[in-house]
Amino acid sequence: MPRLYQASPRATFTVLAAAAAAFSLMQSLVTPVLPTIQQDLHTSTGTVTWVLTAWLLAASVATPLVGRIADMIGKDRALLMALAAIAVGCLVAALAPNIGVLIVARVLQGLGGAVFPVSFGIIRDEFPPQRVTSAVGVMAAVIATGSGLGIVLAGPIVGALDWRWLFWIPMAVVTVVGVVAWRVVPASPVRTPGKVNWLSAVLLSAWLVALLLPLSKGTAWGWGSARTIGLLVAAAVLLAAWFVAELRSANPLIDMRMMRLPAVWTTNLVALLFGAAMFGVFAFLPQLMQVPKASGYGFGATVTGAGLLMLPMLVTMAVFGSLSGPLTRWLPSKAQLVIGAVLAAVSCFSLALAHSDKAAVAVAGGVFGIGLGLIYSSMISLIVQSVPMHQTGVASGMNTNIRTIGASIGTAIVSSIVTSHPGVAGLPAESGFTESFLILGGIAVAAIAVALLVPTAKRAVAPERPAEVLPELSPVEV
Repeated sequence: MPRLYQASPRATFTVLAAAAAAFSLMQSLVTPVLPTIQQDLHTSTGTVTWVLTAWLLAASVATPLVGRIADMIGKDRALLMALAAIAVGCLVAALAPNIGVLIVARVLQGLGGAVFPVSFGIIRDEFPPQRVTSAVGVMAAVIATGSGLGIVLAGPIVGALDWRWLFWIPMAVVTVVGVVAWRVVPASPVRTPGKVNWLSAVLLSAWLVALLLPLSKGTAWGWGSARTIGLLVAAAVLLAAWFVAELRSANPLIDMRMMRLPAVWTTNLVALLFGAAMFGVFAFLPQLMQVPKASGYGFGATVTGAGLLMLPMLVTMAVFGSLSGPLTRWLPSKAQLVIGAVLAAVSCFSLALAHSDKAAVAVAGGVFGIGLGLIYSSMISLIVQSVPMHQTGVASGMNTNIRTIGASIGTAIVSSIVTSHPGVAGLPAESGFTESFLILGGIAVAAIAVALLVPTAKRAVAPERPAEVLPELSPVEV
């Protein structure tokens, strides 16, 4: 069955969007059912949160690593590798007999994180230069919408079937997308010989694990325990070693030299903070809604009910993510970034102080969604306007990866706070959720401060030379 190398850019983009949407769904599809999985697999709140944290951690490492491999074997093949990892991970998760196997399965799914930057790279290779920016913007909107859609779809699937179908269905979809991608996505026109920077990959994995473990287990271990302090110190040392290794490497996983650009490092720092706030809300707002009414503060919502209460967030995120591009005629991307961060902060503080009424929670979620839509699209826009056209892919991939790292840190922090406040009958106390949303609001305020530092972006101009000899920089050499 030969590939359809003559496929149009529109067909290629459709397949890439489907792949990105499928992976985006895996970000949030399990978040509303974490309490259900916890009960079914007989585990603790802190441990079940690693179903999400492990996925984020794996994606943080696999995204740049598989991206570097994509330079060598071709982005089309790397895309198929990423989709295969997602499908296999879904199969293992659907059959998982215990929480340990499920966490391993989520790690496998996280290896598919390279779908995002590889897709950005294929867009750069296959689209006319004047259409790259708009195509990347639309892809960012697809990713944002998919991230929220999973929260809403989880309820009906679990209600009609079982939580394991949250993996069976994506496995089938990803398999179909993979077959179509094999037929439609053209082979990479240029492959870059090089080496995989395994040292940087190991150091990146090591400092993330050393940081996330004490953040999520600090309450159980004791924040002053030798194990907690030792891991935090190890994380700091490993982070410094990773940073030095990246600066010295000819093939860095994350290009620290590009990070020196003011528009790039400030926008990426916003991405780190935004990822922490976003996934903190995604992971624990549905759990708050599902706490039994007997607790005195929960709604006792079903998974479906929790998803419906999150629907305003999804709708506003999709709408404003799509409107962000046209709005730049009147509202620059930097202004959208600042406004989005302000709305996210207001929403988090509202959830912390007024979460006893369903309508108030739904409205706060809707406001948060507006902020997410504006931030998602404006970040990508600021990045692509601040680097030369041939570096669009690498810069976009870096931004996505840093946001994922922030998400893993934010999820671990909120998990630690919620589990450190036990309530009656083994349920988390209301104070745990209140403190968590206050901290997430503080993180959003920090994002506002950094967003104000982002310089007004103008596309960097590459040195004048024939297009055919421009250096082939990998869109995933992040």
